[in-house]
Amino acid sequence: MENITNVMEYEIIAKEKLPKMIYDYYASGAEDQWTLQENRNAFSRILFRPCILVDVSNIDTTTSVLGFKVSMPIMVAPTAMQKMAHPEGEYATARATSAAGTIMTLSSWATSSVEEVASTGPGIRFFQLYVYKDRNVVRQLVKRAERAGFKAIALTVDTPRLGRREADIKNRFVLPSHLTLKNFEGLDLGKMDKTDDSGLASYVAGQVDRSLSWKDVKWLQTITHLPILLKGVLTAEDARLAVESGAAGIIVSNHGARQLDYAPATVMALEEVVKAVQGRIPVFLDGGIRRGTDVFKALALGASGVFIGRPVVFSLAVDGEAGVRKVLQMLHDEFELTMALSGCRSIKEITRSHITTPWDPPRITPRL
Repeated sequence: MENITNVMEYEIIAKEKLPKMIYDYYASGAEDQWTLQENRNAFSRILFRPCILVDVSNIDTTTSVLGFKVSMPIMVAPTAMQKMAHPEGEYATARATSAAGTIMTLSSWATSSVEEVASTGPGIRFFQLYVYKDRNVVRQLVKRAERAGFKAIALTVDTPRLGRREADIKNRFVLPSHLTLKNFEGLDLGKMDKTDDSGLASYVAGQVDRSLSWKDVKWLQTITHLPILLKGVLTAEDARLAVESGAAGIIVSNHGARQLDYAPATVMALEEVVKAVQGRIPVFLDGGIRRGTDVFKALALGASGVFIGRPVVFSLAVDGEAGVRKVLQMLHDEFELTMALSGCRSIKEITRSHITTPWDPPRITPRL
């Protein structure tokens, strides 16, 4: 795969390679898929204000996330059922992410368990959590993640019910029979029944707790010492409540545009959330990141880092571990180049003045 020059090319090849049901599961969004398009399009409305004649012979992309040093502010988001994309699935993603010196978030609905992913070797890993109706299942999962050396919990807060993903309904999506949701295998919750619509939607309706509320964020803190990130915050009001609830951080996310269609693009919601938290906790972003320029724009708007989802599963489908490594390397290199061309030598030098957005007030040019 020597001639791939950008992240988007992996999706084109993955579409040819994967069975339709699996490609559609990874690629599609909810209902009209307006938010799916908007997650990408919104980035194109944010423009640069580069600083020239800055000595950029040395660029440092390193940063820290919840106290952990990472090679770049680009991390791996939780994406479910990665063995549908490639036989090595989450094992390959874990190795590639660790080699890149950044953080992997493992999905609750992974096709490899927390223990299996930990067995791939050292690496900073977070665990994404869905809260099941049976709280003993949640307790067990969290304890297992702790024992396996995971460093944080990313609690998904935007999925009391599964969004209406029409491609999955048409395809009657179901996890292929040779695979299981490995974290739940011993709990008789690892299989998904075939239904007349989406097997995943039926599974969620049966297992995931619709009553999840702010009090459960507090409860989660009583069962784990790990920091808790809230994944799925889009408004200032919820951002303030997240701080009050003791969250260690926020991931501004619309679930890859798979939940509520016509929710804003995450990069459009980002600044509102950043302003609301007033620096008390870090804010991250996922959704629509395909270029190093996108990463820079998110950081200029106040994000401490970004997470990538679909680029990981599509590169995994095309070229396994090497594909994921290449995606992370390409994004790193593009981001580093964007920093240089914008006159920024370190992450802390990236500021709001390096970009202009459609909602900025008109700039007053001083008279000479």
